[in-house]
Amino acid sequence: MVKTRLLGSALFAVGFMAVSAPAYAIECEGNFQIQKSGNLIATPFCQDENLADVAEEYGMDVSGSEIRHSYSLKSEACRLVGYDNRVRDTCDQYLNRDRHCIFVPC
Repeated sequence: MVKTRLLGSALFAVGFMAVSAPAYAIECEGNFQIQKSGNLIATPFCQDENLADVAEEYGMDVSGSEIRHSYSLKSEACRLVGYDNRVRDTCDQYLNRDRHCIFVPC
């Protein structure tokens, strides 16, 4: 009887936490995270989500989570859409540009 009550309480707690989890979800506006105060701050999470959204507009089937966990997938997405102004800063390091010219203009 006690085990049944404990199990029921544990399942209720887990279910309650699962339902209330989206209240703490990160909200993004482009490359920026919306803070509780309403201010915007650039975060890698929102940049990856934005890159996934832009890449999907170009026909690539990818999610922000996949981009965060795979360097090669992020590189591929940047090669596809990296010159789009919405993701230019995010993809700057992944694009093949003339970086060998440090002191002399190319």
